[in-house]
Amino acid sequence: MHAMVLTRLRSALEWSELPDRAPGPGQIRVQVSACGVCRTDLHVVDGELPAPRVPIIPGHEIVGRIDAIGGGVEGLRLGQRVGIPWLGHTCGVCPYCRSESENLCDDPLFTGYTRDGGYATATIADARFAFPLGEAGSDVTLAPLLCAGLIGWRSLRLAGPGHALGIYGFGAAGHIVAQVARWQGRSVYAFTRPGDLATQAFARSLGAEWAGGSDEPAPQPLDAAIIYATVGALVPQALQAVRKGGRVVCAGIHMSDIPGFPYRLLWEERQVLSVANLTRQDGIEFLQLAAQIPLRTQTTSYPLRQANQALDDLRAGRFEGAAVLVPG
Repeated sequence: MHAMVLTRLRSALEWSELPDRAPGPGQIRVQVSACGVCRTDLHVVDGELPAPRVPIIPGHEIVGRIDAIGGGVEGLRLGQRVGIPWLGHTCGVCPYCRSESENLCDDPLFTGYTRDGGYATATIADARFAFPLGEAGSDVTLAPLLCAGLIGWRSLRLAGPGHALGIYGFGAAGHIVAQVARWQGRSVYAFTRPGDLATQAFARSLGAEWAGGSDEPAPQPLDAAIIYATVGALVPQALQAVRKGGRVVCAGIHMSDIPGFPYRLLWEERQVLSVANLTRQDGIEFLQLAAQIPLRTQTTSYPLRQANQALDDLRAGRFEGAAVLVPG
């Protein structure tokens, strides 16, 4: 197998030839056909997450087909197309796992962070955390659903049922969630980097009621706001934009420090909360919903060997939507 491997934090990934790996009990081996490039991958490469493991193969938006099955695996078959998400394993015994909150597991493994991921031609996965994908849709367009879509769905649920929804950061997750929100009958207000007219036009093309810079005031009070950008300074801005009783959901795994702000922005029962990972139930619900909605995932494909270029382009905001690596 071949992979792009992070051997040292804050350095370029290295193209490597590795021995083929066999799945153990409860595991499957997947021949990777597409792997999305997520902003969390940048946090992994940049060493911004706690207890980093190196060397590591990044990537947690994996689409591929099962070509080997370990002992004790049920419900999956050779040749089946599956998706492998960020949450790659949970202990099953901690209080969180036993209370249907496995996203908060005390002893988890995360794909592409604490276990090898999908920037490779093949990967090993816990069979319990593989989502059957069926045959509808291309591998490339499905890949962003495995994190941008799943975390987006969880953040949308936590935002509550309010009609007027603000989205701060209109990238991979934002452009998927905007479409789900519009399908639900909500109004979407998209906040981008100041002056990013191309992304604002992209947001309007996906049905946003309004699109402007994050330095602009909301055109009306928002019922809720979701922050996908990693900029902590957006939290007080979003609090100022939501109505009384409104919610601000921080959807990233990493964010710069949140600056101090006056209590009046939080008062009147406004809430700030974060999203941590996902549960398998989130995945089941979202993938079933995605099959009903004509989601349009905007993707830019890169050969696997060009993973470093894809990460650079993501960091610089050189594409709309999501980047996806493909073998070859």
